Amino acid sequence: MSGGEQKPKRYYVGVDVGTGSVRAALVDQSGVLLAFADHPIEKWEPQFNHHEQSSEDIWAACCVVTKKVVQGIDLNQIRGLGFDATCSLVVLDKQFHPLPVNHEGDSRRNVIMWLDHRAVSQVNRINETKHSVLQYVGGVMSVEMQAPKLLWLKENLRETCWDKAGHFFDLPDFLSWKATGVTARSLCSLVCKWTYSAEKGWDDSFWKMVGLEDFVADNYNKIGNQVLPPGASLGNGLTPEAARDLGLLPGIAVAASLIDAHAGGLGVIGADVRGHGLVCEGQPVTSRLAVICGTSSCHMGISKDPIFVPGVWGPYFSAMVPGFWLNEGGQSITGKLIDHMVQGHAAFPELQAKATARCQSVYAYLNSHLDLIKKAQPVGFLTVDLHVWPDFHGNRSPLADLTLKGMVTGLTLSQDLDDLAILYLATVQAIALGTRFIIEAMEAAGHSISTLFLCGGLSKNPLFVQMHADITGMPVVLSQEVESVLVGAAILGACASGDFASVQVCLSHRARPGTILCA
Repeated sequence: MSGGEQKPKRYYVGVDVGTGSVRAALVDQSGVLLAFADHPIEKWEPQFNHHEQSSEDIWAACCVVTKKVVQGIDLNQIRGLGFDATCSLVVLDKQFHPLPVNHEGDSRRNVIMWLDHRAVSQVNRINETKHSVLQYVGGVMSVEMQAPKLLWLKENLRETCWDKAGHFFDLPDFLSWKATGVTARSLCSLVCKWTYSAEKGWDDSFWKMVGLEDFVADNYNKIGNQVLPPGASLGNGLTPEAARDLGLLPGIAVAASLIDAHAGGLGVIGADVRGHGLVCEGQPVTSRLAVICGTSSCHMGISKDPIFVPGVWGPYFSAMVPGFWLNEGGQSITGKLIDHMVQGHAAFPELQAKATARCQSVYAYLNSHLDLIKKAQPVGFLTVDLHVWPDFHGNRSPLADLTLKGMVTGLTLSQDLDDLAILYLATVQAIALGTRFIIEAMEAAGHSISTLFLCGGLSKNPLFVQMHADITGMPVVLSQEVESVLVGAAILGACASGDFASVQVCLSHRARPGTILCA
């Protein structure tokens, strides 16, 4: 090649399926996001704590956003495709058609969402077994994991669902199957949500003990007996049918997937922080905690050796960064809790009207209103008499108690906008205190954490970020690329394409910090 010629650019597509929408991004070799699109997805709540979606609706949304981000691009330059998604449970029959996960028999609703808490009885019985696999989920399995949901289906929908089922997918694995026709599962999903061991595989005794011996009998065919690390290339790449659906070329490399929080962790935890005077600059990557905060929050810390933290999921080997053990703390609702508190207040209509008049989001308006009413004192002191306990959907970490409820103490008869703003602040502080609670549990067990790396929707809220810095006493790093989860998904596609030797090599080519906040 002559000196004047440039290599053709190479692009990667990342697709992220969140709780309420599907998002896609076109990313270049440096990890720079060049195009973005999102599309809403349907949700059903037929009864309290039952949350359902449609895999067909989700795939259709994936197609809409992918076509948008590749408009005007030479499709031959798109080298790889990566998916991440919530850890929801997708149920298909033996011909890969949707099966109902509800008493109504509506087969369109064939996804039990990650936040679904219908399987309380089942998870209690699973935890009563004290089986050894439970030590890898903090000692207590969460109702949000897949084993209790599977047991619920067996016990409640035997004829309409369980007996007809041919395939139970974690949503990220459903997407990679839909794109390639390959039923191989990602190590990330199976290790984190299904009790699979990266070293030992499935534990027959667990499934027999909890009443799901069916899986053992068919050699785990329905839940995955071929397991690949995230970023591994699947089959022959994109099938002709999937390529038509997505607006891409057949044969493009498709990666084994990640859970959405893990994609976010992958997107931020390797950030190059040199020159910012941060304490973590001279420390190993294990000193960093990635906090992925959206509808819920996940706290991802890695270690060279396994660390067992009571009430915190893991240790999971190679579930996020190859070669490292992962511990995953979490809060089941954070963004959803803030919305719940703000939207349920008597002053919410007034807030909406005033924010709309200023062309602001309600949260940008609330943040400026807090600055207005704080006077000379730091904003945090406005809540000296008002306190929130944030476990409105149970406590995932570190108490691992799904029966816990939320609480507000210090209420008065006031219902004005000042009152709403202070309640909003107290809720944000409660969530940040929950993060500190998780960090303290991880450090007591052997982690050494010095810096928080935030991404996700809530990381775009300056008050949320500042409260995390103030309350944990740690610097908070925000990625220059705010869509870190999508970049994490695109990293998988880049790895699958063969353009990078490994996920770690991909990480070293990108991720520069944007904003750094200190307590």
